Amino acid sequence: MAETAPAAAAPPAKAPKKKSAAKAKKAAGPAVGDLIVKAVSASKERSGVSLAALKKALAAGGYDVEKKNSRIKLAIKSLVTKGTLVQVKGTGASGSFKLNKQQTETKKKPCHQNTFVDSKMTEYA
Repeated sequence: MAETAPAAAAPPAKAPKKKSAAKAKKAAGPAVGDLIVKAVSASKERSGVSLAALKKALAAGGYDVEKKNSRIKLAIKSLVTKGTLVQVKGTGASGSFKLNKQQTETKKKPCHQNTFVDSKMTEYA
């Protein structure tokens, strides 16, 4: 006794996708890099803060470390390449990190540029 399948029904019309659902909303709150800089600056360790200690500090602040582990590592690497953090030990995102004292000193100095002279130079050039 072979059962026959009923005639294939027409596929249902696809509903148009909402564009707002495709756009991911940015999380409200500070960026990971800012949280890392705050955690390192709050630390009193002379030899820097290790990756494990950073993760503990972020977890204590309410950041989901297990879920966003790769985001933390990328933020640390970018802070090191920018010069905000200095890697004392290790390579990549592992090891110990300190704040770069030289960059914080240079940020405090105001930049005196004469924008009027610069704009006149471009007009005649």
